[in-house]
Amino acid sequence: MKIKVKQAPHGKETVIINTDFIRLDSFLKFKGLAETGGHAKILIQDGFVKLNGEICTSRGKKIKNGDIVSFRSTDYTIVKAD
Repeated sequence: MKIKVKQAPHGKETVIINTDFIRLDSFLKFKGLAETGGHAKILIQDGFVKLNGEICTSRGKKIKNGDIVSFRSTDYTIVKAD
């Protein structure tokens, strides 16, 4: 028996921030990926969020220019506004 698996296309999005950094939990709320800070905390601590290709479980991690946050099937590239 053969099993066919369809992989969802991986999206890419650029996110512009006006500060030097944004905390990971705040980023999830900012993008509407988490409804509350508590929801963001759970998503991060349960390993659903990657930072630069590695699972990040630190909700206070500072996300800076050039970092890539991966959540579900989308990569969010952080760019600091000039």
